[in-house]
Amino acid sequence: MRLLIRLFCLLLAVAAPSVLAAQTSGPQRTERIEAELVPMSRWAAPGSTAVVAVRQDIEPGWHTYWRNPGDSGGATTLTWRLPEGVRAGDIVWPLPERQRLQGLTNYGYEGDVYLPVPVEIPAGARPGSTVPLAVEALFFVCSDEMCVPETLNLRLDLPVREGAAPPDPQHGAAIQRVLAGAPAPAGIEARVRVENGVLTLTAAGGPLAGRDPGPSYFFPFEGGLIDHAAPQTGAWGPEGLTLVMSAGAKAQAGVTGPLEGVLATSLGAFEIRAEPGADLPGARGSGDLAAMADAGAGTAPAAIGWSGFLQAALFALLGGLILNLMPCVFPILAMKAAALSAAAHDPARARRDGLAFLAGVLTTFLALAGLLLALRAGGEAIGWGFQLQSPAVIAGLSLLMLAVALNLSGVFHMGAGLQAAGTGPLSRLPGAAGAFFTGMLAVVVAAPCTAPFMAFALGAALLMPWPMALVVFLMLGLGLALPFVLVSLTPRLLARLPRPGPWMERLKGLLAFPMYGTAAWLVWVFARQSGAEALGLLLLAAVLAAFGLWLTGLNQARRAEGGIAVFSAVAAALALVSAVALAGAAAVMPPGTQATAATASALPSQRWSPEAVEAARAEGRPVLVNFTADWCVTCKINERTALSSAATRRALDGANAVYLVGDWTRRDDAITAELRRHGRSGVPLYLLYAPGAAEPRVLPQLLTEGTVIAALEAASPVRPAAAAGR
Repeated sequence: MRLLIRLFCLLLAVAAPSVLAAQTSGPQRTERIEAELVPMSRWAAPGSTAVVAVRQDIEPGWHTYWRNPGDSGGATTLTWRLPEGVRAGDIVWPLPERQRLQGLTNYGYEGDVYLPVPVEIPAGARPGSTVPLAVEALFFVCSDEMCVPETLNLRLDLPVREGAAPPDPQHGAAIQRVLAGAPAPAGIEARVRVENGVLTLTAAGGPLAGRDPGPSYFFPFEGGLIDHAAPQTGAWGPEGLTLVMSAGAKAQAGVTGPLEGVLATSLGAFEIRAEPGADLPGARGSGDLAAMADAGAGTAPAAIGWSGFLQAALFALLGGLILNLMPCVFPILAMKAAALSAAAHDPARARRDGLAFLAGVLTTFLALAGLLLALRAGGEAIGWGFQLQSPAVIAGLSLLMLAVALNLSGVFHMGAGLQAAGTGPLSRLPGAAGAFFTGMLAVVVAAPCTAPFMAFALGAALLMPWPMALVVFLMLGLGLALPFVLVSLTPRLLARLPRPGPWMERLKGLLAFPMYGTAAWLVWVFARQSGAEALGLLLLAAVLAAFGLWLTGLNQARRAEGGIAVFSAVAAALALVSAVALAGAAAVMPPGTQATAATASALPSQRWSPEAVEAARAEGRPVLVNFTADWCVTCKINERTALSSAATRRALDGANAVYLVGDWTRRDDAITAELRRHGRSGVPLYLLYAPGAAEPRVLPQLLTEGTVIAALEAASPVRPAAAAGR
């Protein structure tokens, strides 16, 4: 307990400067960025549309991001708190710069940056009053070495007067220049096609006709459609231009809908919407396009900000500690308790097992983190729990859990044989090896879970340089292993545990059933991923595996009596090999017809997509989004408790809200990108879009019915009526 208190105190000490800064008006600062909310005009007239801007003064060597951040980072998001009748529009994004960092290409801004936002002032606003505007701005402020999420609360009291207002003397001219130069539609027609991984964009008409566009580049609004780091080449013609790009993961198989973004040329920057189709005529033949230079090529790397790294590491440690209390780790908790009891009165053995368990946890976390970071560096859109999106991994884990359960049930034995019953931390495995394997198993079983503090830590880690990221993952593993290790290294605590005896054999048999349950759950997840036919093959593989392990147990018993059991050994090997082959065949089968999260939801729901969100928001309705996965135990508990009750459904109906479900059970790059946009690397993630708000409210990872209902009532445009209806 004292350790936890000290950790919380240290965390508060690190976070205190930004917290205190967020509670005052005017410019707000951190060590990397200063931000303030500023007006374009000195006042706003009743019934007019005023323009305010979030001004960023970014420290040298650091940068923030455009709406599509590119290969890493996250877009600046604004969450407004406005008086009744006042509405804020979307950010008018200036043209970003291309920034190449350690093999990645990002889109963002450096130095002094204005992000203008139109704000509708109600006609009933009283001249002589002020309109209080408040916004929570989340910036991902990054250097060549690391990336730190910074949240600043900004405020502006905008005067209300009659008549046209002159520009603000300090910021008005700068905001007007941003608006004048911001990309906008210009009557350009565009087409896009994908062949063999190459995306070809043709644009013609408008300001492009009859002119050399000069160095040109296409910035897509959505990530994953192009390879941001690959060069863009092309040509121009009498009617327009052609750009050739490497297709990203989302467009490798082709494009079925329009591709939207900004076409930047020496003639200006223009918003375009490219429909799928053949190349437009007149977009080649006059010459080759010059390459557009990257921004910030000569910027010196900034010094590493250790406070952000320390925050992420502390959050990871706390998240790992809390992970011990999550439902998915319960089976391993029981195993660890049995192991401690077995070694309670042998301090040397307890220390050895505790350190071996820690080594198993850290090694497995390091392996998962290294693979995740390597795949991300290679352009893959993945996040925490990525391995459970693979049917092959799920099939293998289900057979592994079945084998562990049968081992605990005494069907077969590992390591020391029959004489060592009850002495190893994982049944028959030798002490240190058993403890190490138990640590590995703890990480495997914990992978579907996330805990409080983990979301920020993992999201930040995936934006840091790889050495820092690996340290954050190791701190998460240390938190998971810490309770077991502390007890194993404390003789006074060990002395209070009961002595080994026959009760341990009964406990060992009892502990098999949580592992059977884990195996059954994994089989259910596999069925959701792959369909009924693949499920049939996996179940047959499970029967063969159980048969093979039972024969292994018979063989062990025969050899313990001094006999020879060649037939049972050969039959067991054949059964186990067949089981592995069948599981592999099941894993590679194409997905069959399966229930989606939307149809399986207890609440009336639709499938999530960015288009579905925008369509509901265009109707002025609140939108509740649930990003979930069948292998995420926390997600399923939240859905059974907080998202399935009659009261929650009444609140959803009363708010006239739309409920969208994003199912991440199998890999989905669009969901991965959305998680990443909100600084998350895994599920669950719950978003609530209120009418008129530019950005959604992020709900807690551990939901209660009251939390959901209160959030829906706060977002409801008909809140009093809804409340009265209940």
